[in-house]
Amino acid sequence: MPVSRQSTRTRRYSVNSLEGQRGSLRTTKETLHGNISIRDRIHHFTLAWFTCTMSTGGIALLLSQTPHRFHGLQVIGDIVCILDIVLFMSFCCALIARFTMFPKTIKSCVTHPTESLFIPTFWISVVNIISNIQQYGVPHTGYWLVVTLRVLFWIYAALTFCIAIGQYYFLFTGKPLTVQNMTPQWILPVFPIMLCGTLGSLISPSQPLNLALPILVAGITFQGLGMLIAAFMYGPYISRLMTAGLPNPNTRPGMFIAVGPPSFTGLALLGISNDLGRIYPSYTTISGVSDPTIIPDVFRILALSVAVFLWATAFWFFSISLVSTLAGAFGKQGMSFHLVWWSCKPYFPLMPRDVPAESMEIQC
Repeated sequence: MPVSRQSTRTRRYSVNSLEGQRGSLRTTKETLHGNISIRDRIHHFTLAWFTCTMSTGGIALLLSQTPHRFHGLQVIGDIVCILDIVLFMSFCCALIARFTMFPKTIKSCVTHPTESLFIPTFWISVVNIISNIQQYGVPHTGYWLVVTLRVLFWIYAALTFCIAIGQYYFLFTGKPLTVQNMTPQWILPVFPIMLCGTLGSLISPSQPLNLALPILVAGITFQGLGMLIAAFMYGPYISRLMTAGLPNPNTRPGMFIAVGPPSFTGLALLGISNDLGRIYPSYTTISGVSDPTIIPDVFRILALSVAVFLWATAFWFFSISLVSTLAGAFGKQGMSFHLVWWSCKPYFPLMPRDVPAESMEIQC
């Protein structure tokens, strides 16, 4: 049959509802010409917009972590950090307006199989703001901000752990999903709690010794949780690419999300290993270790070794995502803008890959 022969010759990309943030706005003559009212725009303002602040905050954090600095880099980082906060507050106001004007959208926001996957982008934006406060605010303020960050860390850890459980529960009990529907967005629900490791490694150096140790332990615990769940997701994701092909060209930039878990895990391990030197053995030790002075060195060697192969894994995902996105951009069909394009900003493709590399350079 001609149809079947054509389907065997042509490699098709998969199209499904989970590969994009599709609105429910009806297509009319007015909407086709862009004549959409402010009310309609607010009605369809979704959580996917927080991918913008998620990435913008990542740029500010990347600038603060750059080891090769020049005059004015700090000012650039300050500007991007303030821009991120302004955008975040603006998006929050727009989302509150949507929920106020259209109360029924609150339920759909939580239960919709597409929009609900972008709930974590709100919390990732929050952790970026907290991290940037540590990097840009603590050096210029008093001890009160150090205490505030410590409180925010534990509140964030508790809330995001509940989010990781609740959101996956909705996905497990909602509309059945198949491997052909698999996208890297399935990893997002565990992303916020996983970033506790990165956040803990950033704020612990400014904390007292007796309070820094619990933060580091919690950070490495939740980082391991997130990395393991992401590793479980990578199997179905690669299987989906092998059997169903690449995603729709418009949503291929979302493939960069897979770069995040191994990169941030390596970054967290390196950051935690740097701060253990002031805790062991001056403050506490580990029972059964004959020479407590070697504890920081052993952990540093392990962290650097693990970070190297995690960085390589992240770079492989980055390369696959880059090639797939470029193939879609220069293909016959081309690409049109999609909110998932914000994944192409430095947060997922560049920040997770370059910051661990810079940290490993400093370690070596």
